[in-house]
Amino acid sequence: MLKKNYEFRKVLTKGKPFFGKYIVVFIYKNKKQLFNFLGLAISAKTCKSVRRNRLKRLIRESYYFYEDQMTVGNNIVFLWNKKADPKNVGFQDIKMDMGRILHKVEVI
Repeated sequence: MLKKNYEFRKVLTKGKPFFGKYIVVFIYKNKKQLFNFLGLAISAKTCKSVRRNRLKRLIRESYYFYEDQMTVGNNIVFLWNKKADPKNVGFQDIKMDMGRILHKVEVI
């Protein structure tokens, strides 16, 4: 899990962005070829904290759904797309969006 500000900054500046309807994914290769590092960030301007934490849980659960199929050795940061409305988004919407992005990136 990415937790430090410099870790996020490195992935966001050097990583390649991929845009979906609900989420934006930044992927950057890491030197540890054993596993992936995951980072989540949703702006406080997007919505209140309860909904923000729910969105983080949904994104994390969607990631765990695809984790076994993914190649290892990546730093991955998921951001919420500012243009998407977080009110009526469910697990299936985020899972489908993430699947489309990960297939496009050829991480799966």
